[in-house]
Amino acid sequence: MAELTLQEYQFHDMKLTWLRGADKLTDAGTLFGPVPKVVWSRYYPTNDANMMAELTDPILIQYKGKNYLIDASFDTAKLSDKQRRNLGILTESRVEESLSLLGLSPEDIDIVLMTHMHHDHSGGLTRVNDQGELVSKYPNAKIIVNDVEWYEMRNPNNRTRGTYLRENWEPIQDQVTTFSEYINVIPEIQMIHTSGHSNGHSIILLKQGKDTMIHMGDLMLSHVHRNPLWVPAVDDYPMKSILAKEKWLRQAFENHYKFFFYHDQFFAVVEFDKDGKEFVDYVLRSRPPLIPFTDQQDRKPDFLG
Repeated sequence: MAELTLQEYQFHDMKLTWLRGADKLTDAGTLFGPVPKVVWSRYYPTNDANMMAELTDPILIQYKGKNYLIDASFDTAKLSDKQRRNLGILTESRVEESLSLLGLSPEDIDIVLMTHMHHDHSGGLTRVNDQGELVSKYPNAKIIVNDVEWYEMRNPNNRTRGTYLRENWEPIQDQVTTFSEYINVIPEIQMIHTSGHSNGHSIILLKQGKDTMIHMGDLMLSHVHRNPLWVPAVDDYPMKSILAKEKWLRQAFENHYKFFFYHDQFFAVVEFDKDGKEFVDYVLRSRPPLIPFTDQQDRKPDFLG
């Protein structure tokens, strides 16, 4: 197994660290929905099988002596061979190893902020212990999730039962705190319900003085998904996604928010101009992309060569 290095970003008094979740492949047509391949393929690369690389890296926020975690990746040790194949799993989750490199353990996580409860975000909330029992991976944490999302996690329908899995929620139900429209976790961290990607999907704002970072969750899977109409086929409520993206992207562009990403294999942090077209500031992912750009991506950012 390759040596593990972690990416960090200092946002005033907050330190953000991308822990190493599982890497995966997903059909690109699924992630770009109604956008034709002849269009999106100019912006983002795939392999020969038309698969797009996705990271699932939980983001640790350390602030004023507390450890906050955004989403939880998969727990790949729980996955069957069939699940691994269907999910396109490429690498094992190394979240616990990542925490250990920082001198932490899962027991040191104080609060987990869940943008939503799809399997690639919630699978790592639980693990199998030495007795073969499913238990919470973060036993001392408060787990915050939107109330609609929490209800639908426990009551999946025919479309969602493949991603809202019982083993990801039963062991942690006593740790869950829910909210409706928004919650100020602390004055500097806010979660806001948007719907769209899932009915209870939420975004996260980090505030330091006059500066704001915004995590759009799966409303903005990658830097190229900032076009409000580029909505993945996996969005359960695509018209709500479009409305939420129009609202929050406009606010973010006009107020110089910095975006940070869970899935994007190229960028960790990006600030765009007021029109959302040009890159004003950016931090590339510190590890090489799983599927790099090619000459076909003639609409990629100029500074990437």
